[in-house]
Amino acid sequence: MYRHSLKGLAASAGLAAMVSVAAPVAAQEVQGGTLYGDMGVVTQDMLNRADGDGNNFLHTNGNYAQTRYYPARQINAGNVQNLRPAWIFQTEVVESMETTPIVVNGVMYVTTSFNHVYALNAKTGEQIWHFKHKMGPVTTYCCGPNNRGVAIYGDRLYMGTLDAKLVSLDAKTGKLLWETQIADPELGYSETMAPSVVNGKVLIGTNGGEYGVRGFVKAFDWKSGDLLWTFHSTAENSVGVWATHDATGRDMLRDIEAEKAALKEQGDPYKTLGGGVWQNPAVDLERNRIYFVAGNPSPDLDGSLRPGDNLYTNSLISVDLDTGNYICHFQYIAHDVWDLDAVSPPILTKVKDNDGNTVDGVLHGGKTGHVYVHKADDCSLIRHSEAMVPQENMWVLPTKEGARMLPGANGGVEWSPMTVDAGLGLTYAINLHQPMTYHVESSPYPGGKLWLGGAFKVIPGSDQFGNVTAVDYNTGKIKWQKKTPQPMMGGT
Repeated sequence: MYRHSLKGLAASAGLAAMVSVAAPVAAQEVQGGTLYGDMGVVTQDMLNRADGDGNNFLHTNGNYAQTRYYPARQINAGNVQNLRPAWIFQTEVVESMETTPIVVNGVMYVTTSFNHVYALNAKTGEQIWHFKHKMGPVTTYCCGPNNRGVAIYGDRLYMGTLDAKLVSLDAKTGKLLWETQIADPELGYSETMAPSVVNGKVLIGTNGGEYGVRGFVKAFDWKSGDLLWTFHSTAENSVGVWATHDATGRDMLRDIEAEKAALKEQGDPYKTLGGGVWQNPAVDLERNRIYFVAGNPSPDLDGSLRPGDNLYTNSLISVDLDTGNYICHFQYIAHDVWDLDAVSPPILTKVKDNDGNTVDGVLHGGKTGHVYVHKADDCSLIRHSEAMVPQENMWVLPTKEGARMLPGANGGVEWSPMTVDAGLGLTYAINLHQPMTYHVESSPYPGGKLWLGGAFKVIPGSDQFGNVTAVDYNTGKIKWQKKTPQPMMGGT
């Protein structure tokens, strides 16, 4: 994922959150709790039941299923127009914010760019404490110094850092308890995603798909910071099946014979193949597995240096929670040369299969502009939605002079999380339309430096806009769509 020319994009998440106004899902129960007391210990049971907790917001995406559906009903369609600012807290960091606060018993924890953490009184906005990470001498990041939040477990907070560390803080005081090196920033690794914690395991992926890293998800012990397991998102045999069509059945215009010749000459490129994991995994407690998406291969635009399908880039992946062992995957775009990678976090919900049966499902919103609906059991694709943004010239190959294709490299859905209202069977996505030309230029692996294999260029004078779209994930049909004058990014 490489974001180009994003000035002026309208972000829909930050310190403010969009609140669902639909009726709550049947059988969901809002639990009571202390509204503005001291921070207590967050138990595994509290995290498991977060989808019914109307007093707290314990996960970056609301719950382990990542539905971002909030059950409280104080704000509704009848009074939402009356909302006014209650307080404003000014951080000392002059940079963009792409974070989701969490709220625990009246304490709000919010991060900023450059790895600051603030604990605030959620009722008054008063600062309780402020932590600033002591950055190492090397930081490498493609897409801004952002941070997307902290996770909480017990009485501890966890944050990934731009210098590729995982830090643990005392939630009451902000004191640093420990830090551990996740990967080497000199090789292009960095951390902007919020960790997830389940059953004593701190789960975190990595950025670096534009630097020739080997992507991964790692699990660390919540008390000690010891590494428990690693799953690499680029397989040692990354060739795959030489797929010629994308997930929607469209021909990707691959020169398979040329790729096979390159493979024979160059070998498998998996060690520098990219596949960054930018966003939180969905956690299936019943199956004891996680689902996450892996991003683009490296280099982004030059496929000649990475023959094959480039497994498991641009894929939905499921692994065992206890061991990190592979369970299943589905690849959306094999041998991607357009940076239309999988970034938005997956969502777990009940869905209808093609026979009309209700099954456990996984949703993902793509930079292609489609919502993809999968079976949770085996990651197989049930359906994809209608396109939420204009599509044109798919899949024209990048050229030296530049080839025009829509969507541009920014999406679609981009990294923005979607929301699910299971009672209505709808998922809500924000999208952006930003026409680009794709330019290819071959260059060897630069050893931890930016490695795009060309450039994406916004077309001067082209119309750019966004939209908010509701998709019926049991049919793939767009229920409604509202156009916005600016491209949208940030989530619902």
